[in-house]
Amino acid sequence: MTQWTRREFVLGASAATAAALTSCNINADRSAKGLTDEAKAITPVVRSQDLEKPDITVGYVPVNDCAPFAIAWKKGFFRKYGLNVRLNREASWATSRDGVIFGRLDASPVVSGAVTNARIGAEGAPRAPLCAGMTIHRHGNAMTMNKAMWDSGLRPWHEYNGNLEEFGRQFRRFFESQPAEQRVWAVVLSSSIYEYFIRYLAAAAGVEPDKEFRIIIIPPPQMVTNVRIGAMQGYMVAEPWNTRAITGNAGVGFTFAQGKEIWQGHPDRLLGVMEDFIEKNPKTYRSLLKAMIEACQYCSKAENREEVAKLITDRSFTGAKPKTGPVDKFTRPAIVGDYNYGGFDGKDRIINSPDTTIFFDIPDNVPKQPGEHSTFLWRSRSIWMMTQAARWGQIKEFPKNAEELASKGWRADVYREVAAELGIDCPKDDFKVESPDVFIDKRGFDPSDPVAYINSFEIRTNRPTSIYLS
Repeated sequence: MTQWTRREFVLGASAATAAALTSCNINADRSAKGLTDEAKAITPVVRSQDLEKPDITVGYVPVNDCAPFAIAWKKGFFRKYGLNVRLNREASWATSRDGVIFGRLDASPVVSGAVTNARIGAEGAPRAPLCAGMTIHRHGNAMTMNKAMWDSGLRPWHEYNGNLEEFGRQFRRFFESQPAEQRVWAVVLSSSIYEYFIRYLAAAAGVEPDKEFRIIIIPPPQMVTNVRIGAMQGYMVAEPWNTRAITGNAGVGFTFAQGKEIWQGHPDRLLGVMEDFIEKNPKTYRSLLKAMIEACQYCSKAENREEVAKLITDRSFTGAKPKTGPVDKFTRPAIVGDYNYGGFDGKDRIINSPDTTIFFDIPDNVPKQPGEHSTFLWRSRSIWMMTQAARWGQIKEFPKNAEELASKGWRADVYREVAAELGIDCPKDDFKVESPDVFIDKRGFDPSDPVAYINSFEIRTNRPTSIYLS
């Protein structure tokens, strides 16, 4: 087997980021502009002149989870809280993160590992005091495999009935049949939960990432095209870029698993800002959180989801409009919950589930704590991100001040203040144990002993060397 080094991985990520930056100016022209009639009709409850910085620039990326940003703009939630927001359409998750870090954006969604990895200086992430005050959504993403993987015998995960060993045999056999340059899976960014999920799944099935296949970085809108031309065999991304690939659409692949099948209830996107933005603009920041929380509540309501799915097809947001069929053919499945895994045998693989994408209210089939809703940040999940950075060699040692880093980065304290002003209850604790039942390999996570958790995995970078506290 060919072995790829971390250096090669980062070089590949840098090249993809550079390409994304090249296209940034083109994408910026497609940003949503001005005020809608609905927004103009809103009576503000906060005066702009009372905020430290009422005029702010907020990024978003053309995937389904731009929905709360689209709704906050269209329905006037930004204006309600005194904000004059310029929305900026970002080319990739790297430009979305780096736009905040380097000051081009005041706020933007970031992948859920970005805040943690920026603070710990993980490989592939600029070191910076990045913060997040809320989760934009949970779930809403999936793994796509190409037709060659289907033809080799691989099928959607739910058809394996939990048999990781059988899946692992088929997964390894497929990559062994490919030349080294074609053993490729793509994710949207190093430090994204998608990278960790692909590594987690493969390792749980006995397949070693980096040794048996390579992981590269590709911006979401480029995923389907790169599978079509054979640049990669699979990818993990937020919708609608999985639905775009299935039979009846692009026809280049099928959905292997939704992210919720790897870890049910996982956080996906966070609202990223810099620490000094919170310190210098406390009123502005709290107005931004309130606007985004209310937008997430709007997206969460069943009666609004059809409208939301249609709105984000606009060229300013996902631009995911089919040439034929309903306008929301690509965006609707993951928003409404009629999710189609696809396949090439003509079988119906549509599964209806209320937790396909979770914006605020957590459905009954997902375990939750009293007072929990999806925009609440569990700092313990920041600890989980750090365990993955350590497990896969992105940091040399697990940080001994992990709880402090989690507290500084995942601002549950500010979120509770804002939620209380909105009359929203929250869990009393910041940390919780994740049940084995929510993970694909039935291995739970106790944030009180993260080092033991890392060392419990047989497959990890540089094993059998144990991870220690730095």
